[in-house]
Amino acid sequence: MNPNIFLAFFAFVSISLLSLSCSNDGNTSNTNSENVAQLQDAIIQGTWKITRFIEDGVNQTSNFNGFNFTFNTNGTVLATNGSTPINGTWSTNVSSSGTPKFVLNFNISNGPFDEISEDWNIESVSSTLIDLKHVSGGDGSIDLLLFIKN
Repeated sequence: MNPNIFLAFFAFVSISLLSLSCSNDGNTSNTNSENVAQLQDAIIQGTWKITRFIEDGVNQTSNFNGFNFTFNTNGTVLATNGSTPINGTWSTNVSSSGTPKFVLNFNISNGPFDEISEDWNIESVSSTLIDLKHVSGGDGSIDLLLFIKN
């Protein structure tokens, strides 16, 4: 066998085996768990307002003008605009597919608070911003929700 062909073949096999031996070190789930923990820590600090709510491509943010959201450590949330208190619940988890989730439920059958009562994917979190996305299981439409700290 030609030594150059043998050397090339040996290098190819070695690189292939090396790449197969590399494994996922689990950082994805750690990052997802960290996103959930970061959201849990941030959301209970102060009050928040919705600065973006896009439902099926339509901007619905104005439905939440004047509302401030207070998220409590016991999993309850209060949305108020000074005169109308609306109670709900919130929780976080990591789905079976590894997606960090923020679950918001106002238990209202219709209206704007029904529309944000979803299991939201956590896109990004900081101490002043919570960016969420929901993909409909029915038609695949995408809703976007952004909370900014007051």
